[in-house]
Amino acid sequence: MFTMAIPERSAAQVVVALSGHSKEDADAVFGVLHACYPSGPATDAQPREEAEGHPTVWSATFEVSGARQELAPTPLGAPLTADLQGGPREVEQLRDVLATAFAVRDEGRAAGDQERELHLRLESR
Repeated sequence: MFTMAIPERSAAQVVVALSGHSKEDADAVFGVLHACYPSGPATDAQPREEAEGHPTVWSATFEVSGARQELAPTPLGAPLTADLQGGPREVEQLRDVLATAFAVRDEGRAAGDQERELHLRLESR
């Protein structure tokens, strides 16, 4: 029997996956989140250009703890899809932060005992 070791994720961590047409828009969303929350080394890289003809997803993990700040509206060139996954309280807190900078529309939810997933559409306010 083969088992794979999967690294533990802190309860305060939320994984954010963005899909859209522009790395600049993804960068704008991650910039808003970086302003509020520290993140691990995997999220320090800038989003890369998308491969032509293929869907692109940019992802980062954020440590959602401590006080957050109110943010000014941030423009996007086009709508983005955001998928958030983590602890229920942390996912909702990160969603609220996004709502201070963008128009956020809930497009789906899945909830478990200890984890929540949100599917959101982000647009300029």
